[in-house]
Amino acid sequence: MNEKILVTGGMGKTGSRLVELLRRNGIDYSIAAHRNLNTSEKVYFDWTKPATWKAAIEGVSAVYLLAPPLVNHAHKYLIDFSRFAISRGVRRFVLLSASLLPAGGIAQGQVHQWLMENADEWAVMRPSWFMQNFSDGQHLPTILSMNKIISATRDGKVPFISVDDIAAVAFRLLTNKESFNSDFVLTGSRLFSYDEIAKIISESSGRNVIHEKVDVETLTSLYKSRGLSDAYAQNLAMMDAAIASGVEERITGCVEELIGHPPITFEEFVASVKSVWIR
Repeated sequence: MNEKILVTGGMGKTGSRLVELLRRNGIDYSIAAHRNLNTSEKVYFDWTKPATWKAAIEGVSAVYLLAPPLVNHAHKYLIDFSRFAISRGVRRFVLLSASLLPAGGIAQGQVHQWLMENADEWAVMRPSWFMQNFSDGQHLPTILSMNKIISATRDGKVPFISVDDIAAVAFRLLTNKESFNSDFVLTGSRLFSYDEIAKIISESSGRNVIHEKVDVETLTSLYKSRGLSDAYAQNLAMMDAAIASGVEERITGCVEELIGHPPITFEEFVASVKSVWIR
C-alpha cells in the first residue's frame, strides 16, 4: 500500500514508534493530534468531535486505531469513526486491542467485532502487557518513589512484549500488499511473574524493588488517582485479576511470523532502559 496512513495515538508508545518506521521507509502518513500542531505531519483530530474527522482522513487509505484512555466508552467513538472513514473511502484498519479482549468482548473487543463484520481490510493486534509499563508507564512512578511495583496479579505470569515489536507488527499489517483480515495475539518469548520482574529490575538498577500485591479495589483507586476514568481504571484492574487467574500464561509465535525475527527479550529491554531506574 502506497497511500497515506493516518496514525491515531501517534505520540504514544506504539504510535510514535510506528510513525518512525513509516518515516524511515518513505511511506506517507499523518498523525491525528489535538495538541502540539506545529508540524506539517499532524492534523487536528478529536475522537469526541466528529466535525474533525473529515479533514483527518483526507487522502487516507489506512488507519491505525488506538483508543484514547481518558475517554469514557471510547469503543463507540472508534466504531462511529470507522464507519465514517469507510464511507469516505478508507479501506484498511489496524486496531490495537489487548490479549484479554476477544472479538465481541468489552471495550476494543466491540471494535474488533465491528471491523470483522464491516471492513473489507482489517487486522487486530492483541498484545500482552508492555515491557515499557515498567520504564515509562504506570509502574515507573511507584518504582521511583516507593521501590514498589503494585499490582493485583498475585503470582500470575505474563509474556511481556516490547512496544517496539508491536509497532513493527503494526507496520507490517498496515503496509503489506494483501490484508490479513485476522487477529493476532502478540507475546514475548518467556513468562514472568511480577515478583520475578521486581527482582530483575532490582539487580539491574541497584534498587530494592518489591512487588506489592493488592486487591482490585485498591488498584482501581490508585489508577483513578492518576487521572484515569472510572471505567478505564476498573477495566485495567480487572485485567490484573485475570492475570492472577492464569489467563496470560501462554506464548504465541505471531511476532516472529509477522516480522521475521524473535521478539525482544525482557533482558534486552532492561539493558536498554535501566538508566531510568537509576536516579
